[in-house]
Amino acid sequence: MKKTLTFLLICFLTFGFNRQSNGQNLTTEPINNREMNKKVEYINPEGLSKNPAFSQIVTTQGSGKTIYIGGQDAVNALGEIVGKGDISEQTEQVMKNIQTALSACGATFDNLVKLTIHIVQGQDLYRGFQASQKYLGSLKNPPVITGFFVSALAHPDFLVEVDAIAFIPEE
Repeated sequence: MKKTLTFLLICFLTFGFNRQSNGQNLTTEPINNREMNKKVEYINPEGLSKNPAFSQIVTTQGSGKTIYIGGQDAVNALGEIVGKGDISEQTEQVMKNIQTALSACGATFDNLVKLTIHIVQGQDLYRGFQASQKYLGSLKNPPVITGFFVSALAHPDFLVEVDAIAFIPEE
């Protein structure tokens, strides 16, 4: 356990603090391999909280654009937790964050292909689902969804966390 925590701390200190967190923080780093060139873009758009330890969005491009949105919690652009104790309000903020992330990449909820939802045990799944329907309810092709009940999230006031994958095909 100590070795794992030490390794994670070293990774955080090495990679987390070496990233810039000012402005929109658009960083494009080409990754070359023997099979093909791929383009990876790390994006931290205005409207989402900035943290030097992680990216809000990572996109890859090949024959389309794949968008990976890191776990979104009920945190607004100012870094404030929204809806403490209320799964509906927190779900609403999480969906707003996902909408902001998608928009920053030229995507919409229609481009979602995968959602992973983590809900703290004891929360009312149905109330969270109802809050998400404002964003997901009218989708012609809803994304695949995996849901987990968990004992806790990264902050004791977080009740729900959602990460997403979207795809924009080349035309």
